[in-house]
Amino acid sequence: MPITVIAKLKVKSGNEAAFEAAAREMLPKVGGEAGTLTYILHKDVRDPSTFVYYEMYQDQAALDAHGKTDHMKTFGGKIGGLLDGRPEIHVLSEVARK
Repeated sequence: MPITVIAKLKVKSGNEAAFEAAAREMLPKVGGEAGTLTYILHKDVRDPSTFVYYEMYQDQAALDAHGKTDHMKTFGGKIGGLLDGRPEIHVLSEVARK
C-alpha cells in the first residue's frame, strides 16, 4: 500500500533562495530512488518562507530506504541551519481514491 508524506518546513527569513536551491538539487536524486512514486516541492503563496513536500512511496520500505540515502543525509546538513524550527512531518496511509 502506498505511503504519503506531507512535510512542512519553515525557513528563516532571508534563506528562502538557499533552501530552494538545495531542495531543487534533490528532486532528480529522490526521483531516481526505487519505490518513489511522487516527490513534489511546493512554496506557500502567502508565506514564501514556508515549503511543503508532497511525497508518495510504494510502501514503508521505500520510505525507510529514502531516509537512509546519502543524498538525504547531505541535504539535511545543507538545510539544517536554514530552518526556523523542526519540520512538521505527517506520514499517511491511503484510505480511499477516486
